[in-house]
Amino acid sequence: MPVCGRRIASVCVCAAGLLLAGRPAWAQAQAPTVAFEQMVAELGHEDANVRLRAVRALKQAAYPEAAVPLTRSLNDPEDAIQAEAIAAEINLHLAVPLVPRKRVGLLIEVRTDISAAGLFTQGSGVLHPRPVELPVLTALRAVLRDDNPRVAVEALYAFGLLADNVYGADRRRLLTESAAELGAAVGVPQRELRSAAVQVIARLYAWRVGDLAADITVGDALVTALNDREYAIRMTAMDAIGALRYDRGVQALTDLYTHYGRGAVAVAALGALARIAHPASLPLLTAALSGRDASLKLPAVEGLARSGATDQRSAIDALLLNERNPELRLAGHFAAVLLSNGPVDELVGGLERSRLRPKALQYLADVAPGRGNVLAPHVQDPDVAIRLDLVELLGRSGDPQALSVVQRMQQDTDPAVARAAVRAAARIQSVDALTR
Repeated sequence: MPVCGRRIASVCVCAAGLLLAGRPAWAQAQAPTVAFEQMVAELGHEDANVRLRAVRALKQAAYPEAAVPLTRSLNDPEDAIQAEAIAAEINLHLAVPLVPRKRVGLLIEVRTDISAAGLFTQGSGVLHPRPVELPVLTALRAVLRDDNPRVAVEALYAFGLLADNVYGADRRRLLTESAAELGAAVGVPQRELRSAAVQVIARLYAWRVGDLAADITVGDALVTALNDREYAIRMTAMDAIGALRYDRGVQALTDLYTHYGRGAVAVAALGALARIAHPASLPLLTAALSGRDASLKLPAVEGLARSGATDQRSAIDALLLNERNPELRLAGHFAAVLLSNGPVDELVGGLERSRLRPKALQYLADVAPGRGNVLAPHVQDPDVAIRLDLVELLGRSGDPQALSVVQRMQQDTDPAVARAAVRAAARIQSVDALTR
């Protein structure tokens, strides 16, 4: 079988799997290569089978320059072609493109599925760090209006995944242009689409250095989702409002917290208020810190720390003096960093424990801006997973002091860390350009 090359003029496609299925090996060996331009042209062919074959060929070749031409297939009237085009757009942007189909021996074909939802949950680490072009994301977002909910959901997760590789002024434009359609998707009848929309908004609009205040269209849509008939969507919406630091959601979250008073919903509502850290929430946070419900003390410590409530530092210290709960102790170290510029070592140490890692990541994301030099020594950790986490955090921090650190990490021996460092440098530089 011919080797697939990646040239601008042409892309060689493995003919056995795509053009000559079922033909004998001797015939496959003589199959001609297919020009890249021909495959692009065939995306608009009147025969659906030809269009499908062209999309699959470009998906397997995984040539980056096919990304924009493939957008026309995202609007194809055939669902199967749309699904293949979504998978193709993802494959073109993966750090390690997947082989959609391969031949085992001479007879058995094994297909490797590309799941947008599955890759979305893995985060931007699966992507090549090069920026994603806005026309690709615009086309994916338009599929939200498709008549087939399964196609729409897959396109939405693909959009959410690829949108993480948009930086600077392009990111601001993307956030503005996406607000209306994503906000509308939160209110559609299909549960899967509503759930995906809330998750994508939480990922895309989670506040970063350099971002403007969250668009009220998506923010208010999340507030409305607090009344969704699905419990999981309501809980995700609460977390998303906190991630966006959406001030207009404070009253609704406060009402929920006051209504329930205890239990999972109350903890989630206070946790979201703790991430927003609005001055109006200080009385609730202070009362929860001194209250009898142990489950509310964690968000209380977090919120008081983010609020800069230095007058509560002694109360937090007294609470944690003999505390054995590792999550609450980690929150205490977080408060020490924000309220008295304490060391970050314990927060970094939290990355080593699977139970503490989600909170440690959240806390480090909050303390990283302006502390690039403090975190720099930890980036040399022998644990690849910790290096990867810290490089990603430094990139999202937008801290100019961290630029030289992540640039050095582009030479890391682990390919995933090196790729993350390229993405981190792009993020820091784009923030710097916006704030000049």
